[in-house]
Amino acid sequence: MIHKLSDVQSKSIGKDTDIWQFCVILKDAKIGNNCNINAQVLIENDVKIGNNVTVKSGVQIWNGITLADNVFIGPNVTFTNDFLPRSKQYPKEFLKTIIKKGASIGANSTIVGGVTIGKYAMVGAGSVVTKNISNQELWYGNPAKHKGYVCKCGNKCDDSLICSSCYMGGGK
Repeated sequence: MIHKLSDVQSKSIGKDTDIWQFCVILKDAKIGNNCNINAQVLIENDVKIGNNVTVKSGVQIWNGITLADNVFIGPNVTFTNDFLPRSKQYPKEFLKTIIKKGASIGANSTIVGGVTIGKYAMVGAGSVVTKNISNQELWYGNPAKHKGYVCKCGNKCDDSLICSSCYMGGGK
């Protein structure tokens, strides 16, 4: 479903993907299956979004950003893609930011261009991420710092990377 009040120029939109009102999606963007792109989202050309991704309202996804399968982007998350921005001056290449499978980024976080956020990692709301984050790590703060680990289900855990609920239930 593409809401009639959105401007979707891309033909690369997967099956069962919902795009809500007031979104702008440029022609070369690629969006997978079963995604939910909430209201007031901008997606530029050199963007790849996997399957089962949720992008909440008020997010701009700039050139050079890749969101893998099952990623969650909270409301008003801010991405950057240029370390030296100047009006009407563009870099030869925008910074590449990769958010890997199953990672979650909390509301109002800022992700500085050029970082990689690992599989199933979690960034707490309001964080400013300036460094790479490894798989299943929990980071938060300004600047964001490593504060622990999360299970693939999203619950906090220790460095075994599996929470007690999943462990008792046979693991994931």
